[in-house]
Amino acid sequence: MLQRTVMRFMRPSRAPMSATSAQIELCKYKYHKLEPSLPTTATLTADEARKMYFDMKIIRLMENTCTKLYQERVIRGFCHLYSGQEAMCVGLKAAMQPQDSAITAYRAHGWTYVMGVSVEGILSELAGRKTGCSGGKGGSMHTYAPNFYGGNGIVGAQVPLGGGIAFAHKYKKDNGVCLALYGDGAANQGQVFETFNIAALWKLPCLFICENNLFGMGTSIHRASASTDFYTRGDYIPGILVDGWDVVSIREAGKFALEYCRSGNGPLVMELNGYRFFGHSVADPGLDYRTKEEIEEMREKRDPLNLLKDKVIDNGLLTEEEITSMDKEAKQVVETAQQAARAAPQPDLEECYSHVLTSDYQVRGADQSILVSQSARH
Repeated sequence: MLQRTVMRFMRPSRAPMSATSAQIELCKYKYHKLEPSLPTTATLTADEARKMYFDMKIIRLMENTCTKLYQERVIRGFCHLYSGQEAMCVGLKAAMQPQDSAITAYRAHGWTYVMGVSVEGILSELAGRKTGCSGGKGGSMHTYAPNFYGGNGIVGAQVPLGGGIAFAHKYKKDNGVCLALYGDGAANQGQVFETFNIAALWKLPCLFICENNLFGMGTSIHRASASTDFYTRGDYIPGILVDGWDVVSIREAGKFALEYCRSGNGPLVMELNGYRFFGHSVADPGLDYRTKEEIEEMREKRDPLNLLKDKVIDNGLLTEEEITSMDKEAKQVVETAQQAARAAPQPDLEECYSHVLTSDYQVRGADQSILVSQSARH
């Protein structure tokens, strides 16, 4: 059973549908080496609520479709779903500025979507089709978009890469911050702490984010980590703990954290508590290390879509009818995308050798004629 307290969401009385904005109560944040400074409420407009809900619904339906395509063997290899964690990427993206960048692990479909790739581009990539966002060559674990440096297949390896991207932001003076995301399972990797050290030493604009879904593959955080307060793991780096199911609280914490890093203070560690509704991957039923009753309880009490839905309806921002209409629209978007992905061709065999070298890249001290020749051949 869960060893973290699960709070039941209490629904207030319904408000009439008339508001264009409302004050939404935020979660209780916890801080490490930071003075508590976030407010207890935040303004949410009807348009913001509509976009947040629609994006989370798209991701949820897209991941459900991935399960179906995987069972039909249209998607092969590894496939890690983001269902249950949709508020994390949607909330943080709402806090980001255009020059900011992100890099994450292989549970990347949600992040790929919010960073600008269409549902068709994602599903086509997962199915190994030419129309995929990586040309059908990367699959589930290697999706990319502008300012999005992928899902990465090696546990924890995206964190030092994120430190490098943050260094590039500082070097170019573009006022950007890199969001380097990792899971609770990767939080014990040595390279994570090595990156913390150099990021703090050089005051890099890097927001380290632990998406804590309570299990690293099939191992509970309490069996793998001596300290499960991941937001304090930066030691000398400040940290903040955020309710990973609450999209509005995540957005507000993201704004605060990004401004902290952007202002020359160096890195910050954020922990988002959450839960994945499926197993570690589609091939994992997820029932060997947790019960069916536990999963159903989490779906009932802590589904981020339902939490947002209740809040926006109770505050008069959206109606039940608008929510239903968005559900239907999202379903049609995902259905059209999966049909296009099924019909798209696979990449040609010659594509195995593309995107290896680029002609405008120079290596100091190397024979440029050889590099140019190789680039032209590929």
